[in-house]
Amino acid sequence: MSNELPVIYLARHGETAWSLTGQHTGLTDLPLTERGEQNARALGERLMGLNFGKVFTSPLQRAARTCEMAGFGAVAEVDRDLVEWDYGQYEGRRTAEIHAKRPDWQLFRDGCPGGESPDQVGARADRVLSRVRAVGADVLFFSSGHFLRVLAARWLGLEPPAGTYLLLSTASLSALGYEHNLCQPVIRLWNDTRHAGT
Repeated sequence: MSNELPVIYLARHGETAWSLTGQHTGLTDLPLTERGEQNARALGERLMGLNFGKVFTSPLQRAARTCEMAGFGAVAEVDRDLVEWDYGQYEGRRTAEIHAKRPDWQLFRDGCPGGESPDQVGARADRVLSRVRAVGADVLFFSSGHFLRVLAARWLGLEPPAGTYLLLSTASLSALGYEHNLCQPVIRLWNDTRHAGT
């Protein structure tokens, strides 16, 4: 995927107990499952041969451990803006449970009571993007699904709620870049899990 303009690679963390059960995992600091660690190692093999000017990880252990298992722990910088969406009162709850009380609730439109709004998550994504644009080389992020979906939406110049259309699996790899040598932001690769055998 080499081209003259930088590429931003997005690695979602490996599987956790709550990603299996569908519970909203924001700031709860869960470890990877055994399968999550295996897939993180496979992600490292997928990334082999690529060169990055900078590597950044969320401080949450599921992302930091994925980064470490993929072989980038020694060079990664922790960026607190890469943490997952703060789900507030919906932390640890499944969407079906939330819909039992709020049938029309949508995370990317409504945010979470006691947690973050879509605009607040979008503001964090904007800060991350402004920093990486200054790097001038390919960059790799290890973070969580909902945050990375908002980040991709903001890269494309879309509002944070557009992240609802961009599904991300655990241990997936995605890439954001530009159309040829025009400065038109595009998605170059999305939700690639071939390395994880899924």
